[in-house]
Amino acid sequence: MKQKNQNIKAIFFDLDGTLMDTASDFISVIHQMQTQDRKPLIDPEVIYKNVSEGSRKMVELAYQLEPGTQALEDKRNELLDCYDRHINKVNRASPAMLYQGISTLLNTLDEKGLIWGVITNKPESYASLLIEQNGLTDRIKTLVCPDHISRTKPDPESLLLACQQTGVSPEQCLYIGDHVRDIEAGRAAGMTTVAALYGYILDDDDPAQWQADHTINQASDILPLLESMEWQLPRRNH
Repeated sequence: MKQKNQNIKAIFFDLDGTLMDTASDFISVIHQMQTQDRKPLIDPEVIYKNVSEGSRKMVELAYQLEPGTQALEDKRNELLDCYDRHINKVNRASPAMLYQGISTLLNTLDEKGLIWGVITNKPESYASLLIEQNGLTDRIKTLVCPDHISRTKPDPESLLLACQQTGVSPEQCLYIGDHVRDIEAGRAAGMTTVAALYGYILDDDDPAQWQADHTINQASDILPLLESMEWQLPRRNH
């Protein structure tokens, strides 16, 4: 594992499987669809591990459809429609939740005046709603989604846009994600990278091969990691 010793001024997160546990929403929606279609319900663990692979992969696995077919695209569009209705329910009882330890981390970042934001491959309409439902809209400094760029992760474009929007150079940023594309994007952007092993990791994934600068086993490990680094802690002026 490499060690980088420079002041960290901004912390950027992937969304699904890093900042929030969103798998329960997808499991609920896919099971609802399968029940309506009178299909056997897919093992929730399969969906959990494949959330970061995207909606097409989840539909492919749930319905045993061939990649690149119209049938898969039609069912994916149905999934997205159902997901949209699901997360847009007013006062829904159980929105996707921040991982344990994230709330304390964000409070600390706000207290110290550090920048934090989210860089995700999730469309803005979904991502911004999840941010709002967790009461973070007025606190987050940037939210970069595929809507804002021409090339998604693993291309570094979204990460570099976040830097531009927040006025921080990439070498002063930490990017945390649970997928190899997150680490590849972070490395390409010149950021310090952290692999979130608590996220949606496939059985055949080998995070040790991702070449992240750091790995963490749970979200509550992020703050101790920062405290072990040479991160900058400017206090707000009162």
